[in-house]
Amino acid sequence: MAAHDLSAVRLEVEGGGRYPGPLPAGCDAHGLACQRILPPIAADGRDGGAAPADGTRAGDAVPAPATSSAGAGGARDWVATIWQDGAFRRDTWVRAKEGEPLPDTPVILSKRRWLAERAAFTGHTAPLGLHLDAGERLDDLAADLARFSLIALAFPKFSDGRAFSSARLLRDKYAYAGELRAVGNVLSDLIPFMRRVGFESFEVTHGPTRRALIEGRISEVTLHYQPAGSPEARCAARRPWLARSGS
Repeated sequence: MAAHDLSAVRLEVEGGGRYPGPLPAGCDAHGLACQRILPPIAADGRDGGAAPADGTRAGDAVPAPATSSAGAGGARDWVATIWQDGAFRRDTWVRAKEGEPLPDTPVILSKRRWLAERAAFTGHTAPLGLHLDAGERLDDLAADLARFSLIALAFPKFSDGRAFSSARLLRDKYAYAGELRAVGNVLSDLIPFMRRVGFESFEVTHGPTRRALIEGRISEVTLHYQPAGSPEARCAARRPWLARSGS
């Protein structure tokens, strides 16, 4: 295949999708939003073997290191789903089951259960967390936020950014200092913006996003027009409203 002929390649595009080809005439990789070019497709249309029963392609598997070590947020576990402090880690939190007693371990409650039973949780000694669905109000929780060591904000789909607003309010308006966790549809091109509004941990099940995190291919937002959830230096250049992080 000639170096300029891309008709027999498959592209892994942002968001984890794949362009099956052939590409439009005259189109090249520089004009597409892609992360990298994968090997050519075989004549029968396969790209490295049949998919497993769960539908995950072999290329989506996450590489597992030979060893693991303990760290913040739980021991490193490269088949776990929680990304925190530069590694996938074993989740030390469990979701409370509605109507059942709370376990003596770190537990995450729904807002509905917290509001209905908060007086009963006064003597609970294990850390408490709160799960908020997109769009759930914060003002009726303002006096209770200090009770939660973790707040998990849900992203139900790529186009639903209400949890970004909730995270910003928690950090800036309510001065919440605990752990913010992004759950749900957590994808590679959203994570830099999640970090900017104060998220510290991420529940990631999307195969290409897991690979991008492990391989260090998710960049930070370094140029911005306003500060966000973390201290950021101002740029004193010709356009002082344009700031650069990490300068």
